[in-house]
Amino acid sequence: MLTQEQVSLNSSSSEREVLLSVRNLRVWFELRRFGFGIVGHVRAVDGVSFDLHRGEAIAVVGESGCGKSSLMRTILGLHRPTEGQVLFEGKDIHALGRDGMRWYRSQVGYVQQDPYGALPPFMNVERILEEPLLIAGVRDRRERQDRIRRVLEEVKLFPVEDYLGKFPHMLSGGQQQRVVIARAMILNPKLIVADEPVSMLDASVRVEILKLLRSLQERHNLAFLYITHDLSTVKYFSERIFVMYAGRLIEKAPIRSLLEHPLHPYTHALLAATSDPDAENARRFKEVPPGEPPSLVKPPNGCRFHPRCNRMIQGLCEVQEPPEFEPYPAHLTSCWLYEEQRER
Repeated sequence: MLTQEQVSLNSSSSEREVLLSVRNLRVWFELRRFGFGIVGHVRAVDGVSFDLHRGEAIAVVGESGCGKSSLMRTILGLHRPTEGQVLFEGKDIHALGRDGMRWYRSQVGYVQQDPYGALPPFMNVERILEEPLLIAGVRDRRERQDRIRRVLEEVKLFPVEDYLGKFPHMLSGGQQQRVVIARAMILNPKLIVADEPVSMLDASVRVEILKLLRSLQERHNLAFLYITHDLSTVKYFSERIFVMYAGRLIEKAPIRSLLEHPLHPYTHALLAATSDPDAENARRFKEVPPGEPPSLVKPPNGCRFHPRCNRMIQGLCEVQEPPEFEPYPAHLTSCWLYEEQRER
């Protein structure tokens, strides 16, 4: 059962204004033979819906190839949806014109996975941070310099003068990622999309970067979409967690509810594969399912996890796609094991 604290957290989240809304999103990529006829589609994102509230942090987790990156790139406006919508402050971002898309990208910051690869090696830190301001039309040089200094102080790169003239190769991995975060923050966005922001960093630096992101979120009331495969980091940062498998969201829950009461067998598998020093957790989640994730060109019928699931219901899971059930308040899962709760 959920505690009163968790119930109140769920209700307060639902009362916040919706900033980003994803509605029945499908992103399919054409497969062509020798560059000519279409022979199939890669169903990278296949019917995803959720709301992200202003000031909320959501984590999307799953194995490599589950569709996380395609979902992220579509939200960033880099892929066009095959079906569905991505709404930001009520505006369909893929229906915006050139000026509208420029406005949208000024509202959304992007933190890449590889900080060294994300930074142009021929620019120093000042030039890297000045570039988005110039693109956004900030013509006053003094204003640009003031904003650059402010954001470097916010990401704790000080004294600022020591970093302005440095090039990326002169910085450590953690310092490079702080510059990437500073660049994402320089236009005062309302949403930050963070793609595995700590996976390329040393373990000793990861917690510092997550704490920095959390402090920026609270100070500026930022919404965060945190893409990761590592469940061990989400509990330090996110409020809700979405589990993705084979192009679909199969479990959505407040972070504590999911970690204490995981519902979908695939979520148990993810927890089993997560390094955790807590011996009790290691005992609870010790069975990792066999097999590999399915092909997104021809995914299985019914529940897409059923070929690997040891709790599969014969005659149902392999035939019929499960709808969303809500065994706990605000804790949703697409699994036929919870059909009884819906019928009660």
